[in-house]
Amino acid sequence: MSDSLPPADLHGHLQALRPTLLRLAQLQLRNAAWAEDAVSETMLAALEGASRFAGQSQLKTWVVGILKHKVLDQLRLRQREVAYDTDDDGEVLEDLIFVPDGHFRAMPQTWDAPADALQQRQFFEVLEACMDALPGQIGRVFLMREWLELDTDAICQELRISSTNVWTMLHRARMRLRECLQLNWFGTPAT
Repeated sequence: MSDSLPPADLHGHLQALRPTLLRLAQLQLRNAAWAEDAVSETMLAALEGASRFAGQSQLKTWVVGILKHKVLDQLRLRQREVAYDTDDDGEVLEDLIFVPDGHFRAMPQTWDAPADALQQRQFFEVLEACMDALPGQIGRVFLMREWLELDTDAICQELRISSTNVWTMLHRARMRLRECLQLNWFGTPAT
């Protein structure tokens, strides 16, 4: 463990990270009890593995890395308990955004300085709210791909769905996030 973080301080830093870890776990697991289990296991693993923390990254980065593995463990453990959520309104959303030949009804608005927007805490709050609004299975697939960085085959195996279904859900998630950010961050509807 880094000399700059004595064991007593580690406990305090982990407690300060707990709300963030819980939010991340709830976004992926969509179950408060499962998220709490994953975060508790993460905190325990961080305390037990403190000697392996070399200080080459931020403590938060290291702990979030542990959380990713604990979330995957929870998904495997609970995979039979997760209900399959179908998304019947995906076609309606696509009809609102696209014309029959596949082109956008209205071109997406140019977002001024997206790198600056990403730096703002408020942007992440809006993004998190938009991700919370994704339907269960679509949000889960999106987070597995983008947050847990799983490849398509792993997602297919974990959720027992086809790769076509994964790509469709990812497309729908991105379209919903685009629309939500357009309305709630950039201030104008995309259509």
